[in-house]
Amino acid sequence: MDTTLRDGEQTQGVSFTPAEKVNIAKALLQWLRVDRIEVASARVSQGEKEAVASINAWARQEGFAGRVEVLGFVDHTRSVNWILETGGSVINLLTKGSEKHCREQLGKTLEQHTQDIRQTIDYALQKGLKVNVYLEDWSNGYQNSPDYVFGLMDNLKDAGISHFMLPDTLGVMAPDEVFASIGDMCRRYPALRFDFHPHNDYGLATANVMAAVRAGVSSVHCTVNCLGERAGNASLAEVAVVLRDKMAMELSIDETHIVRISQMVENFSGKRIAANAPVIGSDVFTQTAGIHADGDHKGGLYKTRLSPERFSRTRSYALGKMSGKASLKKNLELLEVDLSEENQKKVLARIVQLGDSKQTITTEDLPFIIADVLESKSYEHIRLLNCSITSGLHLESTASLRVEVNGGKHQTSGSGNGGFDAFIDALDKVLKLHDYTLPALADYEVRIPKGGHTDALTECVITWDCGSELRKTRGVHANQVFAGVMATLKIINMQLHELKASQV
Repeated sequence: MDTTLRDGEQTQGVSFTPAEKVNIAKALLQWLRVDRIEVASARVSQGEKEAVASINAWARQEGFAGRVEVLGFVDHTRSVNWILETGGSVINLLTKGSEKHCREQLGKTLEQHTQDIRQTIDYALQKGLKVNVYLEDWSNGYQNSPDYVFGLMDNLKDAGISHFMLPDTLGVMAPDEVFASIGDMCRRYPALRFDFHPHNDYGLATANVMAAVRAGVSSVHCTVNCLGERAGNASLAEVAVVLRDKMAMELSIDETHIVRISQMVENFSGKRIAANAPVIGSDVFTQTAGIHADGDHKGGLYKTRLSPERFSRTRSYALGKMSGKASLKKNLELLEVDLSEENQKKVLARIVQLGDSKQTITTEDLPFIIADVLESKSYEHIRLLNCSITSGLHLESTASLRVEVNGGKHQTSGSGNGGFDAFIDALDKVLKLHDYTLPALADYEVRIPKGGHTDALTECVITWDCGSELRKTRGVHANQVFAGVMATLKIINMQLHELKASQV
């Protein structure tokens, strides 16, 4: 069960709009093919209610009825009625799974709490809802007040509940504790179905899922990109591949959509994915060490079952101070560039030199390094001879520039909403004379090194939508606008070179 839209939304600073919720829900059920989704908490807001209603209407139409769930509260009719008004069919009832929570938060005894729970369950079942029950803070409850947990289970085991959901609400458990406690619950109540809902406070959520599955749990809960309160929940991507690869589980998950949905949630949530996040991170299928590239070149010696192709991704070979000949060769193959052994040595020396100064070197940078090392002019189809950009508060920005394109010099000016926009406006006037149109921007990122100061170099990475593919270029300059200018000149030079080569 994916709970990105409910528990994942408890991440600090994350609040999905109704339209975003609907799109994520559709992607989870239709593309990724998760078994169930938990989409909201009842009675939160009118916008939440509209989103859940839209999701339920779509789910019924597409054959996913009964797979959309909503968290509800022990409030007799209110949560149930809210869910019914949205067209829902499943309530996940939040109950107190520890004696301390029951006594100190509710001020009630086990018997009083049970009576309230049964009242809400009976009403929900009477209205035709399927009922699952969360035992909130079950992990601490099982450890500190097991008699309370067993008493609550005994009171509810015949109440018509479909799933008893066991949360490690504060993420306090280790795998051996999960295995022992869930194994005990499954043995005590063999006729019941249990879910495990982990949190990642100790970084053990995925390992705890494995332990829960070994112990006999029926379902596990995850979120996309590990979203969730504090350190987050179990990562859906990690859990899916671990269950499949390490535990031989048959899953409905379509792995080819994992990264696509991860990026959707990243964009909607505003929470960036770490570059080294397993499966979904931008660097996880990048080989950095030259010895690894050499092994792959000679026979896939460093490839595993966890291949990028499973997730509609490709393997790459980083260029830097640890690069060897094999890393360079892999990138030259990608660019379809052939260099002599002598020239490869020269290019590799320059790459190591740049890497030693901590510069990031991308495949897109390689043609420029090659051109520089070989003193080639083939990638200087456009050169910026002079440029002046001015910006002011509450004033339109302006740019004046002199450029050389294919040997011809031009002087032009432009204006826009910011210095970079003004530069593009001026440059477009020249590029139109050469029948060239700049690709659309897909992403624009500006940053300085961690721990840098105000005088640090600025790195600008621009992702360009080139129709059939996305391409990235990088510019480095002390001025962030000119870093973007350098990155822009790179994509133009690359495309003009390719265009010229295709005409030969």
